[in-house]
Amino acid sequence: MALPEVRAIAFDLDGTLVNSGPSLAAAAAAALVDMGRTPCVTQDALGWIGNGAEVLIRRALSADVTIDPRLDETLVAETLVRFHWHYGQHRAGPELLYPKVGSTLERLQARGYRIAVVTNKPAQYVQGLLDDCGIAPYIECWFGGDSLPRRKPDPLPLTTLLQQWQLQSKQLLMVGDSRNDIEAGRAAGCSTVGVSYGYNYGLDIRTLDPDHALDNFDHLLALLPALTEIEIQ
Repeated sequence: MALPEVRAIAFDLDGTLVNSGPSLAAAAAAALVDMGRTPCVTQDALGWIGNGAEVLIRRALSADVTIDPRLDETLVAETLVRFHWHYGQHRAGPELLYPKVGSTLERLQARGYRIAVVTNKPAQYVQGLLDDCGIAPYIECWFGGDSLPRRKPDPLPLTTLLQQWQLQSKQLLMVGDSRNDIEAGRAAGCSTVGVSYGYNYGLDIRTLDPDHALDNFDHLLALLPALTEIEIQ
């Protein structure tokens, strides 16, 4: 079923557009080693992604998705510094894009849609990642996890985007891979699309009842017809 009222799309970044999980997991593991801890297993760390770098590190130090409330705050802060250092050494490229992401964003832009990225990734990494992966030309606006006072699943990034672009909630679509994306979109009154291939804490995105669930990114094109009379192929 198409979404004829949508005029703009907000995409999550990690797990939706870019497969950055392995590099995040590697940086977390290296930071643990720096602090004299046992490195985390990549598969475990992939299930801890989605709430920003600090939460990832708290989960890594807890060795669980549920954060240990007894964590020493100095330890958290020092481990986070090491994580940022290791992650900052990683250089991304178009190979990190999920299949058909670049071509689909190009088609959506050609169809007349405004495109934003709304991510919980620290803002210091967002523009560089968009540039390195080659999708920056399609992104008109972005918010990182620390760009605003509150992050997903809070709707503030989406309501801010609605105000900035002078849109009604029904005109903005939220596309993401996790609970944070679906809950934020729903709270903002926007339609939601969940992709099944990302990092949703090991849960099937369909259990969150998004308006649409997709296994392939380019299937989004079937939901969003051209807004302009002629779509450039």
